Amino acid sequence: MIRPPRDSVTRYRLIRRGFQLICASVLALLLGRTAIAASVFDPARVGPPRSGATAELFRPEGTGPFPAIVVLHGCDGIGRHYRDWARRLVNWGYVALLVDSFTPRGHRSVCNQGRLVPPETRAEDAFAAKAWLATQPYVRPERIGVIGFSHGGWTVLRAVLAGDRPAPPFAAAVAYYPGCQRTATPLVTDTLILIGGADDWTPASSCRGWAEHVDRAGHTVDLVIYPNAHHGFDSRQPPHRYAGHLVGRDDSAADASIATTQIFLAARLGAP
Repeated sequence: MIRPPRDSVTRYRLIRRGFQLICASVLALLLGRTAIAASVFDPARVGPPRSGATAELFRPEGTGPFPAIVVLHGCDGIGRHYRDWARRLVNWGYVALLVDSFTPRGHRSVCNQGRLVPPETRAEDAFAAKAWLATQPYVRPERIGVIGFSHGGWTVLRAVLAGDRPAPPFAAAVAYYPGCQRTATPLVTDTLILIGGADDWTPASSCRGWAEHVDRAGHTVDLVIYPNAHHGFDSRQPPHRYAGHLVGRDDSAADASIATTQIFLAARLGAP
């Protein structure tokens, strides 16, 4: 039997080994995407406000049924600011479900590392939360909206686009200072974007481009830019440096944006 030269055998083994490594890497990547794409929302772990549960439920008094809103936190994870918003929504007459997308995945914060938990993944959390809300007797299933902040706002802008998801879309969507990436995918939800003109983290110019290029498909896009406001302009804290960016409250922008949000939601979810 004629044997190939030694260097040919070595080359063949190296090529075969390289091919095996490539296949293993692709498989691991696919499995990783499958794992991270799955929602971490667990109906068995819905708890009351400040419980630290996977999702915290805030409810108005009475039996309802009420319109409802899924609340998506920013890159810093669950905290006081988002609970304040959930309570504000309850005062307006909505059920609010604050969903934790980070802790169940082993993260406390993804600031400046937003792709650790990408918006496509968090959108699955939002829709799973919406599906659960729709089964609750105190919720109007056809009147469920979503609101998100910063990384959560970025997620909102992913959740309002057409896709292969069979679930009904959200009835309204609000994105506070989101990351905006241009897209031509059709909208399925009326969307409100609120952002500061002085935002050095998620620039208003990117959101202007998003609003101009998205296929509205019969839906509305309302973009409001507050000229002197920074990222997180509706928070309690005064302007300060955080994660390398200037963030913090602007009283004028905060008050105006809250009023605009209330009117926008009432028009689409029904004034409670």
